[in-house]
Amino acid sequence: MTVILAKTAGFCFGVRRAVRLCEEAAEKYDSVKTLGPIIHNESVTKALAEKGVQEVASVDEIRPGDTVIIRSHGVPREQLEKLESLGVRIIDATCPDVAKIHSIVQEQAAQGRFIAVIGEKEHPEVRAICSRCGEHAVFPNLAAFKNWLDTEPEYTGKPISVVFQTTYAKSGDTFSPESLKKEYTNLEIFDTICNATSKRQEEAVALSRTADVMVVIGGRSSSNSHKLAALCRQHCPRVQFIETAHDLDLTEFCQSDTVGITAGASTPAWIIKEVYQTMSEEILEMSGQAEPETTESFAEMLEKSFKTLNNGEKVTGVVAAITPTEISVDLGTKHSGYIPIAELTDDPTAKVEDLVKVGEEIEAFVLRVNDMEGTVMLSKKRLDAVKNWEEIDKAREEKTIVEGFVTEENKGGLVAMVKGVRVFIPMTQTGLGRDVPLSTLVKTKVRLRITEVNHSRRRVVGSIKSVLMEERRALAEKTWAEIEEGKKYLGTVKSMTSYGAFVDIGGVDGMVHVSELSWTRINQPSDILNVGDQIEVYVISFDTEKKKISLGYKTEETNPWNLFTKAHQVGDVVNVKVVKLMPFGAFAEIIPGVDGLIHISQITDHRIGLPSEILSEGQTVDVKITDIDMERHKVSLSIRALMEDARYGVAAPVEADVEDDDVADESDSGTVSE
Repeated sequence: MTVILAKTAGFCFGVRRAVRLCEEAAEKYDSVKTLGPIIHNESVTKALAEKGVQEVASVDEIRPGDTVIIRSHGVPREQLEKLESLGVRIIDATCPDVAKIHSIVQEQAAQGRFIAVIGEKEHPEVRAICSRCGEHAVFPNLAAFKNWLDTEPEYTGKPISVVFQTTYAKSGDTFSPESLKKEYTNLEIFDTICNATSKRQEEAVALSRTADVMVVIGGRSSSNSHKLAALCRQHCPRVQFIETAHDLDLTEFCQSDTVGITAGASTPAWIIKEVYQTMSEEILEMSGQAEPETTESFAEMLEKSFKTLNNGEKVTGVVAAITPTEISVDLGTKHSGYIPIAELTDDPTAKVEDLVKVGEEIEAFVLRVNDMEGTVMLSKKRLDAVKNWEEIDKAREEKTIVEGFVTEENKGGLVAMVKGVRVFIPMTQTGLGRDVPLSTLVKTKVRLRITEVNHSRRRVVGSIKSVLMEERRALAEKTWAEIEEGKKYLGTVKSMTSYGAFVDIGGVDGMVHVSELSWTRINQPSDILNVGDQIEVYVISFDTEKKKISLGYKTEETNPWNLFTKAHQVGDVVNVKVVKLMPFGAFAEIIPGVDGLIHISQITDHRIGLPSEILSEGQTVDVKITDIDMERHKVSLSIRALMEDARYGVAAPVEADVEDDDVADESDSGTVSE
């Protein structure tokens, strides 16, 4: 006889989590109660009761000071609110898949949508869902829901959202969600059936097609176990639905070639093991055989299922589910593995969905084994740390560059996490300037080289500076190889002196002399630049032997004189600002960087002794451009010309006083500011 065990038989993720929370609560608190059975399995609830977890039927049995565990099916909202009003400690063991349905129906109801729940109306999970729905109805299957739509025309045009009980057996439905959506476009259907449930049901159906006898193990009140049995009966004439090994009818196995075993989500590992052992012993005794004829496939599977896992052991599994708090891992055994989010990675910036995906294979490190519950707490980051120490060693030997995340600063430097390993970066190796605080690198990613590894002290030292220097050398070589006069660069101001600014143009610093920074007179480079500024510069000259580069910043495009001559010509009227008064006239700013002279004879239409009799510094006046000397960069301005234009209605010739003209020729009128 061959006995085949379904791979997904037994505890599901939500049930395992609920049982674990009960055991942890029993260890911490004195009075622990569950509102209703934590799961639908009498053997499990009895085992928990022996540990001090008491089952109560209603909130009225709860007393102040109790610790109340919400069962995996969830509870109606009004019960939860009543518990909160009592001020008791609440531990929510609601299955994450069920909690997700609660969120969906609440959100959909808030939008004014009618909620259709597909499942068993009196099941605790469905009652908890309905309490959060608003206007709703419960249907045993999609066929019943469609019939209701066809007979209730007032709802056919109403927006309706559909959710399913997590253990709903969709394989027995005559209508698919896709066909309903085509017919009723106002529907929004959420696939809330538990993946583990679907997989368990699919495997049970496949196994029942080939088995002579099917044994379904589950609690008498377990909905998903009853559904497994019903599905198996559709394909196998002999199905035994049992709760424990004592319920087995062993006489059916003697004339059977193949026996299939599956178990509901609330069936713990020890019950499955007990059933198999009982079957093996009784069948051998009844048949008189020394050993079963062909039980190798099951024996191997069972051995693997119940093999003892040890702390520190490396295991490989498949990601079965992801929740906000942990990752469920199928280890291919009756031990249900889970990785708390805190044991996934040390990188605080990492997102869980980027690191793992359902269906992917994952390696982890065993932290804690609970054989009674059938669970194993795993850690990926600790296994990664072991592997990563090897990679850290290799990076030091090969002097490769690695990436790290700076987590803190201390008196001596910085601490960065590199592949889960703590790396110390001395202050002298951070690559920062003396005046730059170390905190600027905290919570940033950096590239560094491992310089020291001490396994006995668990100490690793790294250097950011060596990477920066190497990169700078490479950039410098490239810059010197391609440099030429007139070439433009986008550089960074590294430092400044009274005579100029030093700009990094790619691993090489060039100097912009103060005279090349601006067309107008400035006192020092800091008048227009700051350290860290990115500016466009061009090469004036360079010396490859002395490694010196002279850079320019001001360009002809920004030359004020060029800007002025492009925009103005003789005869234009402009508004100017008087900037300086002299005995022979007044200098006025036409645009920043270009001044013009209003000769004393051109200030007004009558003779005056000094310009200050009419004008004052800072005053703005309208003037006429009467001359532009392109060679000497001088501009002559006149207020008098405007007066005469207004008087005669035409542009009148400017009459200059000979003595005043001689003075004007000797002055610096109209020059670009130096």
